[in-house]
Amino acid sequence: MTNEKRMPNSGANGKRNSKRRYYTYRKASKKSEPVFRSETEKVKVSFLGGMNEIGKNMTLYEYKSDMFIVDCGLAFPTAELPGVDLVIPDFTHILNNRERIRGIIITHGHEDHIGALAYLLKQVNIPVYATKLTIGLIKGKLEEHGILNLSKLVEIKPRDNITLGAFNIELIHVNHSIPDSVGLAIRCPAGIIIQTGDFKIDTTPVDGDMIDLPRFAEYGKKGVLALLSDSTNAERPGTTPSESMVGDSFGTLFKKAGNRRIIVATFASNIHRVQQIMDVAKASKRKVAVLGRSLENLVNVGAELGYLNVPKNVLISIDTIGNYSDDKLVIITTGSQGEPMSALTKIATGEHRKVNITPNDYVIISATPIPGNERMVGNIVNILMKQGVEVIYENMYDVHASGHACQQDLKLMIGMVNPKFFIPVHGEQKHLVKHASLAQAMGIPKKNIFIGDIGNSIEITKDGIKKLDNVPSGEIYVDGYGVGDVGNVVLNDRKRLSKDGIIIVVATIDSQNGYVVSGPDIVSRGFVFVKENEELMASAKEVAIKVFNSQYDKKYRDWNSLKTKLRDDISKLMYEKTKRSPMILPIFMEI
Repeated sequence: MTNEKRMPNSGANGKRNSKRRYYTYRKASKKSEPVFRSETEKVKVSFLGGMNEIGKNMTLYEYKSDMFIVDCGLAFPTAELPGVDLVIPDFTHILNNRERIRGIIITHGHEDHIGALAYLLKQVNIPVYATKLTIGLIKGKLEEHGILNLSKLVEIKPRDNITLGAFNIELIHVNHSIPDSVGLAIRCPAGIIIQTGDFKIDTTPVDGDMIDLPRFAEYGKKGVLALLSDSTNAERPGTTPSESMVGDSFGTLFKKAGNRRIIVATFASNIHRVQQIMDVAKASKRKVAVLGRSLENLVNVGAELGYLNVPKNVLISIDTIGNYSDDKLVIITTGSQGEPMSALTKIATGEHRKVNITPNDYVIISATPIPGNERMVGNIVNILMKQGVEVIYENMYDVHASGHACQQDLKLMIGMVNPKFFIPVHGEQKHLVKHASLAQAMGIPKKNIFIGDIGNSIEITKDGIKKLDNVPSGEIYVDGYGVGDVGNVVLNDRKRLSKDGIIIVVATIDSQNGYVVSGPDIVSRGFVFVKENEELMASAKEVAIKVFNSQYDKKYRDWNSLKTKLRDDISKLMYEKTKRSPMILPIFMEI
């Protein structure tokens, strides 16, 4: 089905790098397309992420002994996950079937589609297929994890065909908020399945490359068994505005800024947005500094691969912004979702080492809050405004265009593909349900629509969708270098500590006779201010002494029982006095 040749990776100037790294370059198939159709065949689809949530997208396809994966993304932790850095899918089902996995196809380079890939490839080495920019972003992640040279990355392009066991997959170009995004036409003996990936219909895209609607329509004429479609904006009526509209808004806002310094916060992966900011900055005779590691990486990779045209003498280092007056500067930064550790948040709270906020700043938040992030974004806006900063945010002046299709575009996709079965994906329950209602309005019977959840596994034939037993699935928490070592017990302890604090009972005990040599001492953290609650601490110490005294006459001393007694009695005292239940931690040192 394919022709392959080995090609060295080149630098931005077209010259070969001195240290060559090779990837497989796969040409599109020139042969006639295979004819797939059987009245008895069935294909299995399992959802390991991206259902009933925004993020962590991962779908597994199975036909007899062959499997392949679509996407491997992460999600960012909510306030309910204190201390957690990232959330990735549970790979148990993948690892249990590692010998059957033929490869993984990535639809585009957003974190919710590539962010967990390195964690998977550390456990199972399977080929990864993606477009040029997506491969460039993946390389950076694998290099950080030290597995780039151990991984097989296959660069592909729209209209290419990939054969993975019994599956033949064609990539179809779609518009999204990052270049090189694709949908998939998945062909197997059971029929054709279309998975759109994240998409919008942009008739005037910044890069001039419109979504390949004719190809979707061609498959619709052939007969599509099932459509899996992006549901993120299923609640929004109308059509999604073009990204090019944002460039016009930036031109207006940059003039409105006058002599003030401009700070623009946007998604780190939105190359089109960064390109438009740089173009308007050049026209306004301003220099551009990029702030935020992920954003800096995107600019470097985008420029190297030719997806970002950096105007000459416009881009400067963030370390040199002090050399320019406010009216000559634009700072592009991360933090458009109000993330606590983002550059914009640190700037707003005065914690950033290189950028200090002043009333002469003009801040543009070029993004719409992801569901659940509204409060965090609002907090940052409030903090900035309290310091006299003018902030442009949400729907003011059209400073953001979504990368996801709204209702009319979603219905257009359903109409073109004309599937027998419909499965809304990539969204919370409310998005999936709304998208399902749109499909019903388009004439798809309710019995032919499946609204799934993480862990669901289904079997699709020409006769219907059958729900199978769930597969192992869920969330794995990444905390620093730890992967999966933070579970519900640890999280519950963290929540309790953050809510009620801790009381530590420390005592030194003679191991020969069990007498207390020193203590017991009471230490409180995050519970009460000790100096103002000396009477309460004294009462806790008295309780501890009574518990120790009750053990002296016993022939056999059970230290675990003693600790349990201390926890129970001191906890009872604290609840009676304060109506709070701090964590009680007894610590014994034997000498």
